[in-house]
This record gives sequence, C-alpha cells and structure tokens, in this order.
Amino acid sequence: MPEPDLFSDEDDGGATVFRDVIMLALAGFVAIVILLLPHLNPKAKASKSDANPPGNVIVEMRWPDDMDTDVDLWVEAPGDKPVGYSNKGGQFFNLLRDDLGRLGDATEMNYEVSYSRGIPTGEYTVNAHLYRNLAGTFPVPVTLVISVKRDISESAQQVLTTRLNLTHEGQELTAFRFRLDELAQVVSGSVHNVQRPLRAAER
Repeated sequence: MPEPDLFSDEDDGGATVFRDVIMLALAGFVAIVILLLPHLNPKAKASKSDANPPGNVIVEMRWPDDMDTDVDLWVEAPGDKPVGYSNKGGQFFNLLRDDLGRLGDATEMNYEVSYSRGIPTGEYTVNAHLYRNLAGTFPVPVTLVISVKRDISESAQQVLTTRLNLTHEGQELTAFRFRLDELAQVVSGSVHNVQRPLRAAER
C-alpha cells in the first residue's frame, strides 16, 4: 500500500491561498494606517492669541546673556502695589518670568517680563534692581521696553524704550515714570525717570 504524499499539490495550493490572503490583509491594514496618519496628528493652526503676547501693558527687561547676573524688574500700576520677585502679582500686573541669571535657568537668555490685566489710567513706574552680580563685571547694561496692546485683536505696540547701567549690587534705578490716558496713549510730557524706589514700597 503506497504511503500518503505529505506534500501533495492540493495541500500546497491551500497553503499558498492562505498565505496570499494573509499577505493581502496585512497590506490592506498597512495602507489604511498610512492613509490615516496625516489625520491622527493634524498640524496646529496658529491663532492670533498664539502670535500676540498676553496682557495689555507689557514690560520687558534684558541684560547680556553671557553675564551670570540677577537683575530684578519692578513695576507699579496706578493705585496698585509694586510687583517684583517678592510680590509676583498685584491687582493689575503679574511678573511672569523671574530670571536669576544662570542659577536654575533652562535657557541662556537673561530676561524678565511683566504683563498687566487691563490698562488703568494714571502713572506707571518701572524700575531695575541689581540683586546679585556673580559675574563681577560692571556696569551691567539693562534694556527696558514698554509695549501696549489696547485690544485683544491688535498687536502690541512698543511705546517706550531705554537703557540703564547698573554699577553696584543693591542698586535700584527708575527707568520710566509715565502716564497713560483713557485711550491707553502715553500722555505727552509725562515721561521721566525721577527716582522712586519700589522694593521698599512693596513691603
């Protein structure tokens, strides 16, 4: 009696069909995944709120990035308490970035910024305070910029800028004192830098 052929043509044909069906199903699955990939993580659309900074009155301060120096920004809105490193929020202003120089800094940028909620009329004061200078280099040049965004749909407009030289630790200089009117415009003749300490007033 002849032995059964384990590799008969019928068995070989069935295995080929099964293999083809599996490969076609796998190819179909891969094709579906490739078609769906662009829709799984669509590109974020830039909005106006992303392009424009938050807040209405924006006070920015920069000093050389290569200096291991801690300079503090102090701001005071009309009728409010001074806002700085030891009091990061008031009725109108918030200090959003307190830069300590190189200490605990994830970036190499030496930069502090405060934003206001609303634009109260009256006098604003902006000071720079040299808290610590581990770099040991003097003077420390500091640039301050004031911008105003009158409406959420508008871009911020730079209205004032100046540069100060801080010559010793503990020094606090007034960069600006200015007034804004009901239209959020700088009142003509109101800009000056008569010294007015804010750190002592904060206490």
